[in-house]
Amino acid sequence: MDKNTLEQYKNLFADHVKNLQNQITEKMREIDNSLNLQEDLWQRVDSAGSPGGGGITRAFTGEIFENAGVNTSEVFGAISPEFAKQIGATKNEMWATGISLIIHPRNPRVPTVHANFRMICAGDKFWFGGGADLTPFYPHEEDFSYFHKVWKDACTPYGHYEQWKKTCDEYFVNKHRNNEMRGVGGIFYDHFNSGDIDADFKMFTEISNHFINSYFPIVEKRVDEAFTEEDENFQLHRRGRYVEFNLLHDRGTHFGLKSNGRTDSILISLPARCKFTYCFEPEKGSVHEKMNQYYFPREW
Repeated sequence: MDKNTLEQYKNLFADHVKNLQNQITEKMREIDNSLNLQEDLWQRVDSAGSPGGGGITRAFTGEIFENAGVNTSEVFGAISPEFAKQIGATKNEMWATGISLIIHPRNPRVPTVHANFRMICAGDKFWFGGGADLTPFYPHEEDFSYFHKVWKDACTPYGHYEQWKKTCDEYFVNKHRNNEMRGVGGIFYDHFNSGDIDADFKMFTEISNHFINSYFPIVEKRVDEAFTEEDENFQLHRRGRYVEFNLLHDRGTHFGLKSNGRTDSILISLPARCKFTYCFEPEKGSVHEKMNQYYFPREW
């Protein structure tokens, strides 16, 4: 592929994720009129000290969305030889753009959600990656089925749903917690390059546009449900497991920090509140004990 063609698709994907960031922002504002937005336009330097791009961080706090981050970035430049080897780059340089978001609602009857969609060039290689996954705290099984159905309908025409669901089930896992998933899964893919950049670009832009419909109808359905102190206690402990995964295992967190990304923008994925209690277990026979049964792979 000639360099000009690749540059064209890089620019198109960078524009796409910024448009998606705006659409998600507007939907959040529509649902939560108390929402406070702190927008931060940041720049970075690469490993050689040269200008290396930057991003748009949007940090939200509100009555419905307790804390959230909907971020885009476009970064480039020199990287260390060790990091280049780690990501499979053919040269000590990289370029990446994408959107990464995490939404932690206040009401424990409303699930947390995470998604990211990205394009990366590392030396002479390039690929797409990303996905979306749901972390609920209350056993509304119909919501889990709905979330998976949206992504199944989005991915099935391209023939990838089963593999991407399996990859998600196996990736968002606290292996140090007996392979317990941090949520109920979704889809996840990485290093995708079919050899046809036009087809790949169209597929990933179309798939990423399903995020809004996959999640916000669940929020609108559950946001006014009453919840108990026990519901909130369970939510906060499960958020603690979320922190464990993001800090110990998440490749996106590690990529951002090792590529000299903006630390606060990377760690915006962490919840504003969480709990850690020695050997925490929900009450026997409770709905929360039932919810614990869903944090393992299953068919939806």
